Amino acid sequence: MQPKFSVIIAVYNGAETIGRAIESVLTQTYPAHELIVVNDGSTDSTKSEVECFAGRVKYVYQTNAGVAAARNKGVENASGDWLAFLDADDLYYPDRLLWHAELINKEAELDFLTGDQEYRQPDGVLIRTSMKSTTAGQRMLDKAGDHRSVIMELGDFTAFIEDHFGDTHTLSLPRRTFVELGGYPVGFKVAEDVHLLIRLCAISKRVGVICEPMAVYYVHQQSATRKNPLESQRLSVETLETLSGELVGVPDQVLSGYQGRMRLARLNLAYALLKKGQRMKAIQAVLPSLWAQPGGQTMRDLISIIRG
Repeated sequence: MQPKFSVIIAVYNGAETIGRAIESVLTQTYPAHELIVVNDGSTDSTKSEVECFAGRVKYVYQTNAGVAAARNKGVENASGDWLAFLDADDLYYPDRLLWHAELINKEAELDFLTGDQEYRQPDGVLIRTSMKSTTAGQRMLDKAGDHRSVIMELGDFTAFIEDHFGDTHTLSLPRRTFVELGGYPVGFKVAEDVHLLIRLCAISKRVGVICEPMAVYYVHQQSATRKNPLESQRLSVETLETLSGELVGVPDQVLSGYQGRMRLARLNLAYALLKKGQRMKAIQAVLPSLWAQPGGQTMRDLISIIRG
């Protein structure tokens, strides 16, 4: 049975780029079962831009509630057995759905799929690719060799959770799994995608990985997270901390990955505080990692922050 992908685009004031994102889905070499665009209370001409694709796109409007709520709303309206997501200012490459469909048909019992993606400036200049720039991604590239795809197993999860490759744009998962997990967590402005990914890994054993770029993530210097990195890092730590009580009884590889992710998040927060001249707060930011993971690495983190 061929997988049926429901692709969901959440958009808020994305009139300038939503057409490009939609086109990248509608021109897939393996057609999506449906494309659902959720307008999260936009105040610009987003609705008019989406109406240009009338008959080919399912349009849903909601009062502004954030990207997590918008994606969840899209899933509520989805009828496919697999879900894929895209942001309004980014795009899919033409074979994104095809490569995942082929891997689903080839490999039985995949819990979810991911893959490589490119990070580009708004003018198209390549910044980096996701897999080569992460430890977990490079391991999968080495494991795959000359093959386009590879299977990531439980032993690979620790590095993947600590610093995952791919992103929301390259994630495909069964709709039933998404519903069982409760979807994206609502009420967080940052790291809601990582929150879902860690919970997904906690119930997974085999993950399909495509080792070629499947999508483009455009890095905007004026985005909220880049304009205020300190607030972004603080919110990221807060979001991830809410997971601590949900990971009871999970595989050791998942728990270790989560602890590593928390350590890095707290360290990045501390660096952001140091840049603002707030050394004592920076030290306080990394201390919880020392209690949670006493050892050489966390001690080195603390010494690094103390030295400034």
